[in-house]
Amino acid sequence: MYDQTRAQQPADRPSGRDGRHVSGPEPLLPPGERDEIVRRLGHAVNTFAATPREALEEAESAYDETVDRLVKALAEQRKALRAGWEDQDPETDSTELRLALRQYREITQRLLRT
Repeated sequence: MYDQTRAQQPADRPSGRDGRHVSGPEPLLPPGERDEIVRRLGHAVNTFAATPREALEEAESAYDETVDRLVKALAEQRKALRAGWEDQDPETDSTELRLALRQYREITQRLLRT
């Protein structure tokens, strides 16, 4: 299927963190953090029958931690994006500004899809 957004990306778009080409956007949280949250949620599900209240508290704690980490990760991305265009000369080529706009759009659309 044709992906207009991906087709508009420049050919020199950065690779993933480890230098390999990635097929989609990078996750907002590092794999280790995601794995730990998934582990905690799985533990809550597995212990629910024996200790329902404690399982719910553990799930709520994992949820709260996820929200906190995502807010911090999004704030860092916003700071990096803004730094890329904020201090540029007003006569800057619109290509740089278009790239920043595309990145804001991509992040916002990802948030709305989840």
